[in-house]
Amino acid sequence: MSSLKDVANLAQVSLATASRALSRPETVATLTRTRVEGAAHQLGYQPNMLARSLRQRETRTIGLIVADLLNPFHALLAKSVQDTAERHGYVAFLLNSDEQEGKESRAIDTLRGHLPQGLIIVPTSGFARRLGSLPRLPVVELDRVSGAPGVTTVTVDNVGGARMATQHLIDLGHRDIGMIVGQLDISTAVERHRGFLETMRRAGLSYRPDWVLSGHHREDDGHRAARKLLSVPGDRPSALFVGNNEMTVGAVLAARDLGLRLPHDLSIVGFDDSRWAQTMFPALTVISQPTEQLGTLACEHLVRQLAYAHSGNAQLALPARVLNKAAPIGPVRVQLPTELIIRHSTSPPALVFG
Repeated sequence: MSSLKDVANLAQVSLATASRALSRPETVATLTRTRVEGAAHQLGYQPNMLARSLRQRETRTIGLIVADLLNPFHALLAKSVQDTAERHGYVAFLLNSDEQEGKESRAIDTLRGHLPQGLIIVPTSGFARRLGSLPRLPVVELDRVSGAPGVTTVTVDNVGGARMATQHLIDLGHRDIGMIVGQLDISTAVERHRGFLETMRRAGLSYRPDWVLSGHHREDDGHRAARKLLSVPGDRPSALFVGNNEMTVGAVLAARDLGLRLPHDLSIVGFDDSRWAQTMFPALTVISQPTEQLGTLACEHLVRQLAYAHSGNAQLALPARVLNKAAPIGPVRVQLPTELIIRHSTSPPALVFG
């Protein structure tokens, strides 16, 4: 069986450099790391990661907690984080909070037992209160902001996306616009609601609180809210802006249950794109988020913080492609743009074209 010394000799590097290249690849120059990895592969060398973790009381593990793994948006976030972590030599240990503060707290307790070096989390509203249980652990909040101090956040422009969605409906001629929004103690829902409200007021349209219903980001919540909004003859919205993809599914199903045709009887804009949104009939108009980029950037920011902590020199710790994307070490706020994708679930209200 080949040893680490054999790998170092074949790669023509010191034993310490070979060790760093395999255990902390982000701290070694790309060409050197590639040479060491090639030598290890050629010799069939397999490091004993468990033994090293026990000796050093640390692992090449980062924690990843998402809010709803059944939601395709969160599943894609998780995949992009895991893929990025793997490229940097880390394993992302995935847990699901199910939008529940108690499960989030238990997930954090579970992670502590696995000695993670950092945490990426789609937080519940109560995460800021639990941050104190993670002393000195680098944390990146993904998709949402809990208000916890000293934490890097990677999100999208929710306010701007909501403004685009609402303005699109107004430009089509809609004046009776309702909204199905997520939990209003979650930053994404608060921001999307704010964008909706601001755009309605700027257009001089009345804001009807009874036409804005909140749910828990799930399909059933969207279905219940849409049925309530659309079941009053002569006093229902002609268009809906729905605050996430799962609730949009529920709203579309509720409209069908009520015999309403999209977009002839009702226009719908959803927040977040997905394969089903593109392939359903009619295809949905949506606000699209750069989901994979969100997960990738969150992980690269965390890896950058870890590299800085271990090496003391972030400029030498990561390749240029990461340095170009990542902001300076320390808490930063990254906000990515959203995009309005117009398909076939929106049109002028029926009254406009008779």
